[in-house]
Amino acid sequence: MSEHTSSNRHGGLGRTLLWVAVVLTVALLSFVMAVTTRSNPIYSDREANGISKYKFIEVCKEALEDTDELTVSAGGQSLPLKTLVEQGSPLKPGDEIHAELEAEPAQVVRAAQPAEGGGWTMTGPVTIAVHSGERVNALGQLPLQCSHDKKTGKTTAQLSLPGQ
Repeated sequence: MSEHTSSNRHGGLGRTLLWVAVVLTVALLSFVMAVTTRSNPIYSDREANGISKYKFIEVCKEALEDTDELTVSAGGQSLPLKTLVEQGSPLKPGDEIHAELEAEPAQVVRAAQPAEGGGWTMTGPVTIAVHSGERVNALGQLPLQCSHDKKTGKTTAQLSLPGQ
């Protein structure tokens, strides 16, 4: 037999070093994962607040997309956004109202805060615009007030007039 195919070679030390390297790599990756998870700004305790912070933010964004159901708090009353927009000028056929949260993702995450007694609360600026085909007519910004009640499990989103 040649020297390279001999069965008398000792590879025990090489295998041991390989296993040590694998174990150290897994330990390091586990440590990094644990540290990263704890410092994640969107990590939250679902049990304490009813839903996760991420889910709360997504539900608030979805509420903005449904402009037919979105309301505006005005003088203690709650008016549909569409009614308020049409007071300025009626919508033409094909016109659509859009409400978009105007904040950077990091600002949105910071704005979502645990509510007293469980749940979440968030405020932020929303731009209201009318889309007519390819033309966009921005009407202005209104503050969004979004909250999740842990007891009822319901998330509500409402715009408010400035100074209200």
